[in-house]
Amino acid sequence: MTWERELDTLFLRIGHRFGRADLRRRMRDYVRGLLAPVSRKNGWQLAEFAGHHTPDGFQRLLNAANWDADDVRDDLQAYVAEHLGVDGGVLVIDDTGFVKKGTTSAGVQRQYSGTAGRTENCQIGVFAAYATTRGRALVDQELYLPKSWTEDRERCRAAKVPDERGFATKGELAKRLVLRALASDLPLAWVAADSAYGQEGRFRRLIEQSGLGYVLAVPKSQQVFGPRIDYLFAQAPGEAWETISCGDGAKGPRRYHWAALELPTVAEFDCQGEAPVRRRWALARRSISKSQEIAYFLAYAPRETTVADLVRIAGMRWQIEECFQAAKNECGLDQYEVRRYVGWFRHITLAMLAHAYLAVMAADAAGKGGAETLPAPWLRSPWQKSAGSWHFASARTAKPGGRFARTL
Repeated sequence: MTWERELDTLFLRIGHRFGRADLRRRMRDYVRGLLAPVSRKNGWQLAEFAGHHTPDGFQRLLNAANWDADDVRDDLQAYVAEHLGVDGGVLVIDDTGFVKKGTTSAGVQRQYSGTAGRTENCQIGVFAAYATTRGRALVDQELYLPKSWTEDRERCRAAKVPDERGFATKGELAKRLVLRALASDLPLAWVAADSAYGQEGRFRRLIEQSGLGYVLAVPKSQQVFGPRIDYLFAQAPGEAWETISCGDGAKGPRRYHWAALELPTVAEFDCQGEAPVRRRWALARRSISKSQEIAYFLAYAPRETTVADLVRIAGMRWQIEECFQAAKNECGLDQYEVRRYVGWFRHITLAMLAHAYLAVMAADAAGKGGAETLPAPWLRSPWQKSAGSWHFASARTAKPGGRFARTL
């Protein structure tokens, strides 16, 4: 597999979504620009790289041309499933902020951005990443519209927000992403997310009803069949904590102290007939160097799943952060200059497509024994214009271990 051949194959795969030949060429130039070493991937610089005199063609591609970003997203998911799909795949949900000036960009307002770590004038996108042992890629997105927008229909119409688009919480947007992933070709077994999503009971119930497992972060105040989750783990004996790596990071294995507590089953959801087929867990992850730093999780999994498996899935949640970083740094995910609702979805979809292409190429290189990431030979590319009972459990067996137990 070569860089040029694979990119041409990807363009052929989605080309039928763009009705005219000139529109297909414009899409190809745009994606190639997103992949290229352009200092800032805005309209003018992408147009200059493509050899266009002005960015008008790219602006029409994003704002006025006749194509549906949802169709391209579906093709993107099929592409990722074909190249990165593995049984046991994990869908990771998280949001990221896009700092913007002004008040006219769809969904923009002063709101908290986890990306910036503070309140900023920004847009918030809720994303899904697909992660397996072969690689990870962004596969879906929704734009969060605050009530300040959805309650002002004139403002929405000016930004081309569809009339049927009402207010939806980030949790409700996350449910849409899960349902679309279930309808796609992506082989899924798990969902992972941070506490903003894990604390929502309706989100957890949707995943349970879909037949997937989950490992979801929750706040320390999360109630678990009555008591707060931090109160439960405050009673854990020393032997309940085990040192386990939840995956490799930039500096090697990410080792923490972990404790697991098996929760009562819920017959309506966890049993087939009278036989339980699923188990519920509460997990705690404690920093080795700073014991007061503890994160908490709720998990739902097949009976045979071990605590070590749950820890591994919890560690997969960080992969969406790596996707955000790569898509922003390498593919211009956050460098758009569109204000309209449809333009945001179109740019984000094409940036995710570019990121998925890089993920597939990295997976192919790794499968052949190369490095996980390889520099693309852009300077040689043809388009280059210029350069009931709760038990603490063993992580290894997932069977009740230790002497601590609490009975409801």
